[in-house]
Amino acid sequence: MKKESFNPPPQTQDHQPGMEAAMQPAPLSKGTSYQGSGKLNHKVAIITGGDSGIGKATSIAFAKEGCHVVIVYLNEHTDAKATQKIIEELGGHCHLIHGDLGDETFCQAVVAETIATFHSLHILVNNAAEQHPKDTLEDISASQLQKTFQTNVFSMFYLTKAALPYLKKGSAIINTSSITAYKGNARLLDYSASKGAIVSFTRSLALSLVKDGIRVNSVAPGPIWTPLIPSTFTADEVDQFGLDTEMGRPGQPDELAAAFVYLACNDSSYVTGQTIHVNGGSIING
Repeated sequence: MKKESFNPPPQTQDHQPGMEAAMQPAPLSKGTSYQGSGKLNHKVAIITGGDSGIGKATSIAFAKEGCHVVIVYLNEHTDAKATQKIIEELGGHCHLIHGDLGDETFCQAVVAETIATFHSLHILVNNAAEQHPKDTLEDISASQLQKTFQTNVFSMFYLTKAALPYLKKGSAIINTSSITAYKGNARLLDYSASKGAIVSFTRSLALSLVKDGIRVNSVAPGPIWTPLIPSTFTADEVDQFGLDTEMGRPGQPDELAAAFVYLACNDSSYVTGQTIHVNGGSIING
């Protein structure tokens, strides 16, 4: 598949967050051209939503850099095991944990299991999210609003709070925001608002933790070909997905992985409270 001409064909899935195994074509996540150089040797990372899409690509890139990876996902067991297999074939170590990140008790259990398995924690990637398009504000129910923020925002507070006692000087926290936090989206009001909250959370947490030598940054993707897309939009909308970007196509998950590696390793030692925009050419002043 040539990235410069990629246009996903019409397709849908009937549940979120969606299954990568059911997508045609499958997203590019393996990063075959990406060569690790030991930038994360002997580090341990928790990556939420690491079973597929951006999280999968990041997990694989981290493993190539020598990192032990804990993938946290909801219930997409086929995708998670496929990602684990790729990492293990690379010679890496990958531990899978599934459950609802909107539950604070589960987030605490994720960190406890990570420490029990790998005995340390250096990197936290808060990446899991959900979205539910609605035509008007009136169409967004209280339960949808609560669920969106529970998954997209509260989970970051819960998991980061549980992880902080184990993060030391030199550790990194990376949050996945979105271009919608900066440009807005008329049909993704609650999702865009949650992503805006993540930007503010990133900046504020960076200021809070800078004295401890812990860096906090975010990556703001544009339209990326992940399972969330066919499980969110109609077939006709999927057919047009990402074509309105300056590059005229959606991005692939492996086009973001290097940004996460950069923010996780010492190459970004003088970077905190910032956002890297990977969006196909949109100029974002923020």
